[in-house]
Amino acid sequence: MSSIRIERDSMGELEVPEEALYRAQTQRAINNFPISGQAMPENFIRALLNAKAAAALANKKLGVVSDAHADAIVKAADQLLISSDLMKHFPVDVFQTGSGTSSNMNANEVLATIASKLCGEEVSPNDHVNYGQSSNDIIPSTIHISAAVSLHEELIPALDYLASITRIKAEQVHEHVKTGRTHLMDAMPVRMSQSLNSWATQIEQNIAQLKAQQIQLQSLAQGGTAVGTGINAHPEFADTFAKELSARLDIKFTPAENFFAHIGSQDIAVALSGQLKTTAVSLLKIANDLRWMNSGPLAGLGEIELEALQPGSSIMPGKVNPVIPEATAMVAAQVIGNDAAITVAGQSGNFELNVMLPLVAQNLLQSLTLLSNSSRLLADKAISSFKVNDAKLQEALSRNPILVTALNPIIGYLKAADIAKQAYKEGRPVIDVAEENTDLSREELLDLLDPAKLTLA
Repeated sequence: MSSIRIERDSMGELEVPEEALYRAQTQRAINNFPISGQAMPENFIRALLNAKAAAALANKKLGVVSDAHADAIVKAADQLLISSDLMKHFPVDVFQTGSGTSSNMNANEVLATIASKLCGEEVSPNDHVNYGQSSNDIIPSTIHISAAVSLHEELIPALDYLASITRIKAEQVHEHVKTGRTHLMDAMPVRMSQSLNSWATQIEQNIAQLKAQQIQLQSLAQGGTAVGTGINAHPEFADTFAKELSARLDIKFTPAENFFAHIGSQDIAVALSGQLKTTAVSLLKIANDLRWMNSGPLAGLGEIELEALQPGSSIMPGKVNPVIPEATAMVAAQVIGNDAAITVAGQSGNFELNVMLPLVAQNLLQSLTLLSNSSRLLADKAISSFKVNDAKLQEALSRNPILVTALNPIIGYLKAADIAKQAYKEGRPVIDVAEENTDLSREELLDLLDPAKLTLA
């Protein structure tokens, strides 16, 4: 049995593991919330530690926390940020008090314990580490900070990469013409490059929307303290904090124009989640197109062959499945589900405080991470590496009666429909049926029904 020590907080004494860097309030949260076994995301904890360091630097500059205490807090945060076992010090469950107070105090206590050892005198979790702050502004701020960092450093670069790889692949497959499909039914031909460039445009549209939201995400509740009035914070704390944090993370953060809105609502996080959902929908469309094009290879479309990554069946030898598009589709489903949870959490802003902040943080950051990772996998292990089965493309094109659409201006819709129906019924190339039923020569029909030319219309 591990040894324990006795810690005290405003509610009395409590047993805490001897080796733990946290103190009584963290232990109470561990005892009170044995719900999911999921701690707050690591990128949230890292953002929180950076925020605490920025707060200490701001308070030092403003003369409200001693240089010795502030420097020790900053050094403690930096030590934790490079620690290989960072997360063992932050065990509080996601499903905790809705303000995230337990996670805030977890960070305050761990930093205070390390800082006290570093400076040789007692550093208080509340009076020093948390000076000029409240859980009610530091946790909403940390949601914005962690999401802004993830968006800037992970998701947007990943989507840029996906779009770039897709554009490159489009150039490589430009010469291939395939049967277009609407309603999953044969339609007019398209170039494979046109399909891929459509995907790239979807991704680029998402990037533009995400960048547009980034500015709002970089505005922070920090400085509003308990309810938005800024009680117990230095009048210049919000501005100074934002400058110190911007310097640490190399991202420009600013104080919110209205602290009350940032503390009482999570509208910006909800909006970002909505755009992440849109991005997920785009990835799902691309993943499903790849799955359909790869289907078969004999009894399906068989237009492309995705890279073989692993055996596809425990019972059917030789089977290979489109595992990366499938994984991407599951990511999309999860992100869509996360958005539903964030939407419900976002409406839980009761008067001056939203009370589902940890849930917003966990789901938002998970969506960012999942989309970032799956985008790169989709680029590298599906789009860039697939092979085109041109023989299959040409076989379908030569038998596609819908090509007769090109003859509408010459022979009329009804006559063209009759030719298409006959070609379908007899299983013959449309050019042969058209030659029999119109006055057009074979040469004219070859020109008018050339699939490659029809992709230029």
